[in-house]
Amino acid sequence: MAGSRLPRQLFLQGVAVVFAFAFASLYLQIPGLYGAEGILPARRTLRPQGKGRWQQLWETPTLLWEAPQLGLDTSQGLELLTLLGTLLALGALLLRRLRNVFVYLLLWAAYLSACQVGQVFLYFQWDSLLLETGFLAVLVAPLRQPPDHKQAPQGGLAGTSPHEGLPFWLVRWLLFRLMFASGVVKLTSRCPAWWGLTALTYHYETQCLPTPASWFAHHLPVWLHRLSVVATFLIEIAVPPLFFAPVRRLRLAAFYSQVLLQVLIIITGNYNFFNLLTLVLTTALLDDGHLTAESGDSHCRKRPTSWLRALLAVLSLLLEFTVYGLLAHGTVHYFGLEVDWEQHAVHSRTTFTFHQFSQWLKMVTLPTMWLGAASLAWELLTALWRWTQVRGWLRRFCTAAQLLVFGAATVALFVISLVPYSYIEPSSHGHLWSGAHRLFGVVEHLQLANSYGLFRRMTGLGGRPEVVLEGSYDGHRWTEIEFMYKPGNVSRPPPVVVPHQPRLDWQMWFAALGPHTHSPWFTSLVLRLLQGKDPVVRLIQNDVAKYPFHKQPPTYVRAQRYKYWFSQPGEQSRWWRRQWVEEFFPPVSLGDPTLDMLLRQFGLQDKSPPRARGSGNTLAQALRWIRKQLSPLEASTLLWGLLAAVGAIRVMQALLGPHSPRPSPLAKEEKHRPAAKKDSGAAGRPAAPAPDNGSSSSSSQIPRRKK
Repeated sequence: MAGSRLPRQLFLQGVAVVFAFAFASLYLQIPGLYGAEGILPARRTLRPQGKGRWQQLWETPTLLWEAPQLGLDTSQGLELLTLLGTLLALGALLLRRLRNVFVYLLLWAAYLSACQVGQVFLYFQWDSLLLETGFLAVLVAPLRQPPDHKQAPQGGLAGTSPHEGLPFWLVRWLLFRLMFASGVVKLTSRCPAWWGLTALTYHYETQCLPTPASWFAHHLPVWLHRLSVVATFLIEIAVPPLFFAPVRRLRLAAFYSQVLLQVLIIITGNYNFFNLLTLVLTTALLDDGHLTAESGDSHCRKRPTSWLRALLAVLSLLLEFTVYGLLAHGTVHYFGLEVDWEQHAVHSRTTFTFHQFSQWLKMVTLPTMWLGAASLAWELLTALWRWTQVRGWLRRFCTAAQLLVFGAATVALFVISLVPYSYIEPSSHGHLWSGAHRLFGVVEHLQLANSYGLFRRMTGLGGRPEVVLEGSYDGHRWTEIEFMYKPGNVSRPPPVVVPHQPRLDWQMWFAALGPHTHSPWFTSLVLRLLQGKDPVVRLIQNDVAKYPFHKQPPTYVRAQRYKYWFSQPGEQSRWWRRQWVEEFFPPVSLGDPTLDMLLRQFGLQDKSPPRARGSGNTLAQALRWIRKQLSPLEASTLLWGLLAAVGAIRVMQALLGPHSPRPSPLAKEEKHRPAAKKDSGAAGRPAAPAPDNGSSSSSSQIPRRKK
């Protein structure tokens, strides 16, 4: 890579943004999900087992063990953690000096602590992805950020450490694992919708939380949906190996293809911070030269081109055309693309079998691991070469120690990640080095490396299943309980929720896919609604006045299962159509034997009342005051407000910050004019290497000069 100082800074800022969204979104839902009157009280998850303090912390790594020392219960401690995490992430986004290893270590530890008590509401792949990305940010972030005026010049090595590119390479490897596995599992699951290229004819309608754009995407021509599935397979399976291509333009093409996919998903679906986090990972495919706008005169200056450099430029161009040709030929061949000029359509079909794909996957899984190992070996050799250019014995000794530590950490994390990555192909998993399995087993609970596979199977092929809660005072006249985000009222348009994740609405979507006994938390939700617990009601309707039973809790609660479909064009004032299917949860009331039996069966009964903590505690009072101020705000409004505030502050920083005067053209000419006397002492020093990007565009960069 031509240099990764700017992409690393962009990565660290992006991780801070995602952490801020994740913490703030979770904070708003803590009382209803994890409070003493919530659906799954967090205090039940942390019970001392009589073990030593450090053993207990290692087995269940969460800072919430220390909440009682502050006079707080577990849910209050979780509120404090998420508040501090939000503020710390915003600080790292706004203040460059806070983008250091200690801040990102605290952010990672805080989110890991929350996940330890989050139970089913924090069991999403993007939560694991954020933890893994957050830990990589700990390694990428410097011990301290140097002042702006001490930044290394573009393309130069001055002021940089040889090890800096190693942890950032792990970000690229994580992006590869995420995308490649997400594409592969769609086919290994044998889902008929993915194999038949019809998945997107259902996806926009059946995904958890559609957007208004989903309705329009759903009504696009079927041939375009099928072609979009082909493009998805191309971007997720065929393109990711290009992340390690030696040619810079191939890596940039892979970058823009991933960005396109994620932006389209953001437009047509509410997937909280997941797609934003994936975009943050794509920064590992960029370099300084691509992010820095070079002045026009720098493009006009030409360096003497040796025959070897010219040959490499020609070979890289031939390699590009070969790769693009193979991708185009493979796509047309394996998906039977045919242009129908009469109907103005492109027809597609899958021309390979499951057995053929399984054999192909078995053949390529281990080579992709070796591809990663070879790319990492190149990064290690590059770092070692940079270390040989370090001057001064003391600095060389310090950089050698850093290179040894970060090199060992990078190799160890790569080896650990091979275990969850190999889950995509069982025989390859069995062929892994046994030491990798042991190492992964030691740190698995820290979620330093995880397996991924999004949208494995397409659900709702016969209609979108949806659970509708109903309440009644007499057991005869029932009133539907409308959620803020998930589909219910057929006349209400789908909302735009990003980057907030309403975790109860998401779990309601999963609950509708099976019987209620597969979702034990649902029984606790029914109990809290019968009790009229305000924190849980606010998860359903933040404006309590819109909740139909805000004056008095319902006497009876039940749930019905419906099937929903998007309305057809021309049906005015309707976004959905629905049809009743069956009863999902029987009518129950407080003290009902059925309800009590289910609570006992799932271990959800309150066997002991929560201890009263922090009634006179200053910290607890401060937390309650903050909660009171923020509770009237709708979550998406608050998160977008935070983003707008950060944007305004960044604009003010740019306008009011110190500006160095731009040099005149004459000064630029003097700067680049050879100075024999001044540079004579540096004549014997080796020059900085040309960026290994295999692209002719690199020839516009200027050799580094000693100042």
